Amino acid sequence: MATSSYLLQGPRVAMRHVCREDYEERAALARDSVKMLQRWLGAREQTKEAFDSYLARLEQPTHEGFVVCLRSTGEIVGGVNINNIVRGTLQSGCLGYTAYTSTAGHGYMTEGLRLVLQHAFDKLELHRLEANIQPDNIPSLNLVKRLGFQREGYSVAFQFINGAWRDHERWAITAETMATVEPAAN
Repeated sequence: MATSSYLLQGPRVAMRHVCREDYEERAALARDSVKMLQRWLGAREQTKEAFDSYLARLEQPTHEGFVVCLRSTGEIVGGVNINNIVRGTLQSGCLGYTAYTSTAGHGYMTEGLRLVLQHAFDKLELHRLEANIQPDNIPSLNLVKRLGFQREGYSVAFQFINGAWRDHERWAITAETMATVEPAAN
């Protein structure tokens, strides 16, 4: 993907909208990361039809989808969604994200999510983003803490994953809080 399609760039990674051409790479990354991700996300189809359905959902004004890529190679290192966007007096959305086994632990998602937050609060004019995370997903909890999210509560039986309703911690960040967090480089 040409760098001109990047929405924002940091020192090591850049973010752009997900596109149809990302299917093969994302599917391969997801297949290689099943052991790491299945516990948190459950089994997910990696078919062309499932990806097309995902892209169709992103055409709605209530959803945005991004990939985080290495600037040096364009290789995808993570995925980010802003779901359930509500306009009007709320101006909010729910953040979902995933790293992959081959690139986890290098800080790429910290840098990439910082770019997504900047885009969400500036370009998308959102005021608040929420992330719901299972209490034992320590890497994900540490990620949102690094980015300045605040823990707001605990949601019992929040999401059905792997055959059971899973509790989640509710974390959020607002545009005002983001303004106090170290900005992403362009």
